Amino acid sequence: MDWQEVAFKFIGGLGIFLFGIKYMSDGLQKSAGDKMRGLLEKYTSNPFLGVLFGIVVTILIQSSTGTTVMAIGLINAGLMTLRQAIGVIMGANIGTTMTAFIVGIKIESYALPIIGLGAILLFFVGRQKVKYVGQVVFGFGMLFLGLSTMGSGLKPLSSLPAFSDFIVDMSQYPILGLIAGTIFTVIIQSSTAAIGILQTLADEGMISFRHSLPILFGDNLGTTITAVLASIGASVAARRAALVHVVFNVFGVIIFMTALPLMYNFIMWVGADVNVRLQIAYAHGAFNVANTMIFFPLIPFLAWIVTKLVPGKMEDLEFAPKFLDNRLLATPSMAVGQAQHEILRMGKYAREALEDAAGYFLRKDAKLANKALQKEQLVNELERKITDYMVQIHQNGLPEADSERASGLMHTVNDIERISDHAENIVELTQFCTENKVDISDEAEQELKQMMELADQTVGKAIYALEHHDREAAAEVMACEAELDRMEKDFRAAHIARLNQNLCSGNSGAIFLDIISNLERVGDHSKNIAEHVLKTD
Repeated sequence: MDWQEVAFKFIGGLGIFLFGIKYMSDGLQKSAGDKMRGLLEKYTSNPFLGVLFGIVVTILIQSSTGTTVMAIGLINAGLMTLRQAIGVIMGANIGTTMTAFIVGIKIESYALPIIGLGAILLFFVGRQKVKYVGQVVFGFGMLFLGLSTMGSGLKPLSSLPAFSDFIVDMSQYPILGLIAGTIFTVIIQSSTAAIGILQTLADEGMISFRHSLPILFGDNLGTTITAVLASIGASVAARRAALVHVVFNVFGVIIFMTALPLMYNFIMWVGADVNVRLQIAYAHGAFNVANTMIFFPLIPFLAWIVTKLVPGKMEDLEFAPKFLDNRLLATPSMAVGQAQHEILRMGKYAREALEDAAGYFLRKDAKLANKALQKEQLVNELERKITDYMVQIHQNGLPEADSERASGLMHTVNDIERISDHAENIVELTQFCTENKVDISDEAEQELKQMMELADQTVGKAIYALEHHDREAAAEVMACEAELDRMEKDFRAAHIARLNQNLCSGNSGAIFLDIISNLERVGDHSKNIAEHVLKTD
């Protein structure tokens, strides 16, 4: 046996297969995935809808990991409840079986012409949407080319005594297959690839369908590691959502390993006339559909379990608007008042995002970075919903005085959103410093600390002035903004002098200048809010 040829074909084939899946998934996400997050957020009002949209989104983007991570991101941002996320995760497990069914279609002999068609669409058509379709087709062809390459590489293993002995042992001890599937999936970080390899082994006659079932269940168990990794450093709610994925699959595997003969007989009854690849796809689909049906009524119980296993207080963040009531749109003046309450709430979170970003820079506490980014996400969401609400107010007609006030508030919403964007920029600049070991001099850090404190005070005074229509506080904002401008100018000159004297590096100099520029812009947006207060009666 030529071990080099076996290894090269397997590794190369696996690489081509993984590339095909990833490239096809990227093409699908570019053409359809941009709207997926919004759909998940909007149409998962209950767990049943969560399951349906988890299925749809996973089929569209061809990645259960992507859907699960998306759900964890939404729950981390407070845009989805834990129970809604459980439904989405269940749906993602069902949706991911689509890839196994695709692999079950034996069209390796057409892989090269499919790749050629994809390349034509990619390189010889100008329209971007057609290029995305070309990317999907190209990835689809690469997927089957990888399967074919892996199959030809793995085939000689069937004559290897050690491999035959393992299959015999596995027939006596199915737990060995479960462990093998779990470990292999954890190693390659893709249940889709692991199941594709299993389908290839079965197709080459190296393992029977009966013996492939424990390995298949192990693949489903191993994939939970991706959700766990996605939740590291996330909020308590997000870690609970990731643990649901683990608990859901662990209990499912226990049930189906216990009922292994029943599962085998069922699939042989349903798919007696199809190839072994499709039989494995049927089993994969049956496992996830049945698992969802079993545990769907137990979603409250699953939520309770993970709450006990992951103790901790949830962040007191409410991402849904608290004051925007569509029933008040019939009375536009009252609706404007409610919108202002929501804008003030939005401003509070923007200021907290800036405080957390500054704290992250000064203390390098990653939790503060996550909090800042979470609140920035909240501000973005509120900005969108407040803007939509204000547009509806205008459409219902407003007296001239209220119309002017509403227009000013629309600008204020944009200024608050921009403040949170600058907080996000500061987080990203700090992350760059940490990852690239960029050292900021003590003198520069003290200057930044001083400017951060003033920027925070300026935002605070602007929000206070807006809430209480306090002209005196608005005037103080104007003075603070002028001081921030002065600081930015003086600190910039001082830092350039330090650079010229080689007291700090070019990287640290660029970071310093970027941060003070962001803080100065925070002052500008605070000034805009204050000017709105001074202009209105």
